[in-house]
Amino acid sequence: MLLTLTTTHRPATDLGHLLVKHPDRAHSFDVPVGTAHVFYPEAGEQRCTAALLLDVDPQRLAGGRRRGRQPAPEGFTLGRYVNDRPYAASSLLSSALSKVYRSALRGESRERPELAGTPIPLEVNVPVLRCRGGAEVAVRLFAPLGWSVTARAIPLDEQHPEWGDSRYVDLTLTGTVRVADALNHLYVLLPVLDDAKHYWVAPDEVDKLLRAGAGWLADHPERGMITRRYLAHRRALARLAEQRLADEPAAAEPDAVDEIATEGTVRQPSLAARRREAVLAALTEAGASRVLDLGCGGGALLAALVGDRRFTEVVGTDVATHALALAARRLRLDRLPERQRDRVRLWQSALTYRDDRLRGYDAAVLMEVVEHVDPARLPALEDVVFGHARPGTVVVTTPNVEYNVRYEGLPAGRFRHPDHRFEWTRAEFAAWVDRVTTTYGYPAVIRGVGDDDPEVGAPTQLAVFTREEANR
Repeated sequence: MLLTLTTTHRPATDLGHLLVKHPDRAHSFDVPVGTAHVFYPEAGEQRCTAALLLDVDPQRLAGGRRRGRQPAPEGFTLGRYVNDRPYAASSLLSSALSKVYRSALRGESRERPELAGTPIPLEVNVPVLRCRGGAEVAVRLFAPLGWSVTARAIPLDEQHPEWGDSRYVDLTLTGTVRVADALNHLYVLLPVLDDAKHYWVAPDEVDKLLRAGAGWLADHPERGMITRRYLAHRRALARLAEQRLADEPAAAEPDAVDEIATEGTVRQPSLAARRREAVLAALTEAGASRVLDLGCGGGALLAALVGDRRFTEVVGTDVATHALALAARRLRLDRLPERQRDRVRLWQSALTYRDDRLRGYDAAVLMEVVEHVDPARLPALEDVVFGHARPGTVVVTTPNVEYNVRYEGLPAGRFRHPDHRFEWTRAEFAAWVDRVTTTYGYPAVIRGVGDDDPEVGAPTQLAVFTREEANR
């Protein structure tokens, strides 16, 4: 089975740095069902293609099925030996991808760290993909993530078209996407399209799903189908995944779950909802009408801003095109009345690079964003927001790591979200706020969001920065 990844980014051979696989060499890896090979059919300045070829050993595959107590793949005695697994892309390819491209899946590149966080033109091709539900399901799964999808059903026999189509499709995806995002989309959705995992699905599969789906799964319109199929229709695991995805777009934080004050009382708003309310209150207090939502993700705050007529212009920015596509769907931009639609802008923009379009606004919001940035890149973000864009007010929220001990389901030492690069204590957040204030002339006040615990504080920290000139 084969998967190719092509880019026309220049120099295109930077793809080797992003995948951590040198284009001049062939790479081989032992996997449980055979051998995975990575090689480059083309590697030039203008175009580069990396191919992942999984060579399945039918005997190893059959032995693995006996140990895993999985049923024969085609439902008959010889099914474990006579099947399509060596030839059609399936959950086996997803498993190989996770081993071969481990660093790339995490968005890590020692040689090209900035490029790893930047969307580049990509084309993905899976020439033979096992696809339950046909080509239409592939479009439903990949299109909301910002991909242009071509899914061609493969006929049973090209010489006899009257026999109809097979269960396989030839899938091509094109778009401008981070390599890490592209690989995580494939890692999750290949098994979903296959809908027949080759290994025993344990509870830790929920963590894998949420880790790979960070930033896109929570808002995906086919989230239910994705969680059910990825978790092999195990209802308890699917319910757990849904609970952890509930309410918080682009995050699987424990604090996204609704909080109950006491038994028998009315359900209180979730922390995510209270966070949005606190941000809106800070913007209203500042008298802002033209607002930037920086790192807007799936658009939860954008929807609240658009719903409030006090905000005459609302701009959402994100580095990920699929996040902007999800935000557009959430806002129903194509259905909004023209007057309301004219108030909204969605821009692709990286917060570590200066962007002149961000200048001149009343306020900017960084809601649960800074903790997703590598600490070494924070000075660049500060320069972009406080030094270059310089809105009158900047509102920042971030988790209070001290509060994590109150989440029973969160292991000690683990962050609330798999994509978090850090989480600050209250003292660390105050020190960062003080540094920004001193460097850029933005006096600030710090508040807590959520129930304030006498020992560990509130679950969310919020700072409101006001530019000194804006006070005059």
